[in-house]
Formats: sequence, structure tokens, C-alpha cells
Amino acid sequence: MSKVKITLNGEDKLITPNTSIKNLLEELKLDIKKIAIEKNYEIILPEDFGDNVLSNGDQIEIVHFIGGG
Repeated sequence: MSKVKITLNGEDKLITPNTSIKNLLEELKLDIKKIAIEKNYEIILPEDFGDNVLSNGDQIEIVHFIGGG
């Protein structure tokens, strides 16, 4: 099976075709309540993670929220 090449936080990553943002986050074991996702310079809302399928050449940035005091 052919892989899809995306750029994730500046690094190339090969993923399975038809991988959604939700699938990617599950694979990376990230909590969707503590991150923001940008796909090709556009913010993706959490409710759209499951429907948003990644394509060859997509650029994904994952930003983690960190609390402090």
C-alpha cells in the first residue's frame, strides 16, 4: 500500500492513505482538548478533525496548550 507524505511540525511523515486528523492525533496519543491544529495555514476546528482527511503534501502544525501560574 502506498503512503501519503505530509509535513508535521516541519518534519516529513508518511501516513496511511485516508488518515483523518482525528486518526493522526490518536496515533500520536494527543488529547484534542489541549491542542490546536493548523492545516495548510488554516485553523481546523476540533469538531472537524474526524471529517478532515489528510492528502499528500499537506502541512500540519500541532500547537500544545500549556498552563502556568
